[in-house]
Amino acid sequence: MAQFQGIIGIIAILGLAWALSEDRGARPGWRWLAGALALQLAIAAIATRVPFLWAAIGQINRAIAAVETATLAGSSYMFGYLGGAALPFVLKPGVQPPLVIAFQILPLIIVFSALSALLWHWGILRAAVRGLAWALRRTLGVSGVVGLAGGATMFLGVVETPLVLRAWLGRISRADLFMAMVLIMSTISGAILVLYATTLRAVLPDAVGHMIVASLVSLPAAVLVARLTVPPDAAADRSAAEPDLAYEGSMDAIVRGAMEGAQLMLAVIGIIITLFALVNLADQALALMGPVADAPLTLRRLLGWLFAPLMWAIGVPWGEAGDAGALMGTKAVLNEYVAYLDLAALPPGTLGQRSLVIVTYALCGVANLASVGLIVSTIATLAPDRRADVAALGMKSWAAGNMVSLLTGAMIGLVTPA
Repeated sequence: MAQFQGIIGIIAILGLAWALSEDRGARPGWRWLAGALALQLAIAAIATRVPFLWAAIGQINRAIAAVETATLAGSSYMFGYLGGAALPFVLKPGVQPPLVIAFQILPLIIVFSALSALLWHWGILRAAVRGLAWALRRTLGVSGVVGLAGGATMFLGVVETPLVLRAWLGRISRADLFMAMVLIMSTISGAILVLYATTLRAVLPDAVGHMIVASLVSLPAAVLVARLTVPPDAAADRSAAEPDLAYEGSMDAIVRGAMEGAQLMLAVIGIIITLFALVNLADQALALMGPVADAPLTLRRLLGWLFAPLMWAIGVPWGEAGDAGALMGTKAVLNEYVAYLDLAALPPGTLGQRSLVIVTYALCGVANLASVGLIVSTIATLAPDRRADVAALGMKSWAAGNMVSLLTGAMIGLVTPA
């Protein structure tokens, strides 16, 4: 019975999306709604339960490991033992070598950003994006631009995906603009995916595969939630759209990709430092209120109480829902990487294996408050005429993106044995 507990969450999420709708009378037809849910469930079941497909996805781990080794060679040359080179001193027995996140893990963002730009220039990523865009148009009837956004956001980030769409941002409908924003909020890019999977490797060995599946399941989920929240106001343009992103050559792609990755790495460092500081300040302020239930009151405990019912609804046992809720609250309010760091640091046994998988999927998306500012400023800069629209839709896309993440977690719970 626990395996089907997520059905409660699915119903609750769809009900919440409909309740927040700008036009509750314009809901999609039941056949389309059932088809979108069936597509999510099919992707989750086929990708995780069909052995040869999961094995194929798992092979990506080998490619990731090769890139990690190559990145470590570069970071150790630049940063010495802080970046992974041999230690110039002998450690005491039982002491682990230092892991400096900024110098050993975050450089992956730079390398993957450069590789992504190179693969885009060579046409490999462009072909993958076109394929995903075609699949979304054929299965869910989205417009060409929305299909392109869905394909691009699997590989590119919050800033890069709008760059691919910049030729159309000024003229697409408000509903399509919102759907593109929700698609961006509901997935994670390749470079960030590797960063998060590396963080979780010790607690979830197949984290890369799970995160790829999470983004795939989230594509139809994002279309569904976005369509319920901001219904289409005009007939969708089903024509294909071509990516609007080009490089002058392979070296230009590598250099620009590395520079963009370096900027992203610095942004991640700045955000993480700031968020940890803000959480600490909040905890200091809450501590002034005195202990609650024989324990200090912290932001993590408050978020756990707030999100625990939602995590239970998507399939997490109630005894683990508080810890899972704290992670989901951290993801939604602060940052998903901070949530993954917290997840990796949980004491063994805090979450069962099934709960660990569900939570990993539910955290897999960039819908946080910082992303709202980033996506609004990026689209407003690329299409100044849409500044008012994108500003009005910013917090809606945040709410929708988190509903999509929860819906994805619920779907994976249905296909994961209890």
